[in-house]
Amino acid sequence: QVQLEASGGGLVQPGGALRLSCAASGRSITRYTMGWFRAAPGKEREFVAAITRTGVNTAYSDSVKGRFDISKDYAKNTVYLQMISLKPEDTALYYCAAGSAVVTVTRENEYDYWGQGTQVTVSS
Repeated sequence: QVQLEASGGGLVQPGGALRLSCAASGRSITRYTMGWFRAAPGKEREFVAAITRTGVNTAYSDSVKGRFDISKDYAKNTVYLQMISLKPEDTALYYCAAGSAVVTVTRENEYDYWGQGTQVTVSS
């Protein structure tokens, strides 16, 4: 099993930046496709970004493409989500997830392990 701990959320003004971290323990992130999802108040959880086991391929939702960047640090066994040009509509609880046999990265039911979530609030 792998345990995931998300951190880095906070309150930021529109146009600002944050970097979320997802620290993995128990197993190496080289075994997993890693994803970030978010749940805004009153809305269903949605896909944000994903990165494959090797880190070669990434995917983003249309709403964050060009503003968010997902990366892996194998030495730290951590996945990052760098977010810039933040908008109020990015406000949500952000979750990281790991899947060992993910085919469609946007489908949350293909991920086996989930972190506890970190809150991002974009407001002036």
